Amino acid sequence: MFDAFTRVVSQADSRGEFLSMEQLDALSAMVSDGSKRLDTVNRITSNASSIVTDAARALFAEQPQLVQPGGNAYTNRRMAACLRDMEIILRYVSYAALAGDASVLEDRCLNGLRETYQALGVPGASVAAGVQKMKDAAIALANDPSGITQGDCSQLMSEVASYFDRAAAAVA
Repeated sequence: MFDAFTRVVSQADSRGEFLSMEQLDALSAMVSDGSKRLDTVNRITSNASSIVTDAARALFAEQPQLVQPGGNAYTNRRMAACLRDMEIILRYVSYAALAGDASVLEDRCLNGLRETYQALGVPGASVAAGVQKMKDAAIALANDPSGITQGDCSQLMSEVASYFDRAAAAVA
């Protein structure tokens, strides 16, 4: 797992090069937007439970077959596993947002997830839809301008959205 700084330095070191001005500018921008990044991660983690449960409710309202007898979220045990998995994905998205790098999400959460779900008979498209619902809720919360560092957060919101998109694509 690398953060954005470690990744850039490691890449430059492997090539035996100094950091470029573009790389330094990108890292400088990340530092200057650090408060926004922390505000975003704080909003996601502070509201994680509601993000997950609201996304699950919306998913099950759209796909009621999942919670009916024979469905993948039928029985309390399966429902709990579904909510647990959604929470894990959200947690790793928050780690990636804090680090400014998707490697922790890819390495520790998404690698092999599709194969695991296929082996268990979990419908990947439904999981992907749940991830998209978490994305919508998390971006709405993180992008709310009240009570956080002011400034343009469009780049950061795009980055956070990309982490959710990676997770959705990994399970679909």
